[in-house]
Amino acid sequence: MSEGDTTVIVVPGDGSESRTYRIPPGRVRLMKRGGWALAVLTLLLASTWGVLFVKARQAGRLAAEVRGLRQEREQTAELATALAEVERRYAQLRALFGADVAGADSEIWLPPPAGTRGAAALDDDGTPTSWPLTQRGFVTQTLMADPEANRHLGLDIAIPQDSYIRAAGGGTVAEAGEDPAYGRYIVIDHGNGYRSRYAHANLLLVEEGTRVRRNELIALSGNTGRSTAPHLHFEILLDGEAVDPLSLVQQPA
Repeated sequence: MSEGDTTVIVVPGDGSESRTYRIPPGRVRLMKRGGWALAVLTLLLASTWGVLFVKARQAGRLAAEVRGLRQEREQTAELATALAEVERRYAQLRALFGADVAGADSEIWLPPPAGTRGAAALDDDGTPTSWPLTQRGFVTQTLMADPEANRHLGLDIAIPQDSYIRAAGGGTVAEAGEDPAYGRYIVIDHGNGYRSRYAHANLLLVEEGTRVRRNELIALSGNTGRSTAPHLHFEILLDGEAVDPLSLVQQPA
């Protein structure tokens, strides 16, 4: 046995002869170094696997979000395509019965499918003078701007759920969102101080910053917000003050 050797004695539990092992100092040092190296390697592998696990979970969530966005885009494109087909058939029926389709009260301009919209050119100064629906509807409430009374800053027009709401004039969507009173709503800035508001929609088809044309389909009517039945709340503002919409737009006969 050399000086400095490490002695290991193994005593079997069955009472058999014990065994003695002598390990030279150099080998002990080598074993210690190997143990430290193995420990460091284990820690590195554990941390690497932890990072990979977190990244894998994040990638899974991102993939799910991408799938959801793609599905929404496809649904919007399908809706625009379906609406275009409905309008085409409607025009064919009107032509079949000799109706003048051009300039009809029900005229509607359909936005292009998602991802193909460009900057829409305005066809005039944008003043909101078009009826905001493709049907006459029934006016249940007119403008009441008297501060002493219950203020009602526009028209309430009763119409079936999911009727077409169209822009009363060309402009840029200044607001598109949800409000406790207005429900889902859109505000269009027409320039020259004019803005128009469309409230209680079931579905919004444009977003903030979108350029829209006169008579462009912007939403489907609904019963959202502070509302008791499906209808469109339509306002026209001039320099921030409500004006009577019926002074600018005419309800179809």
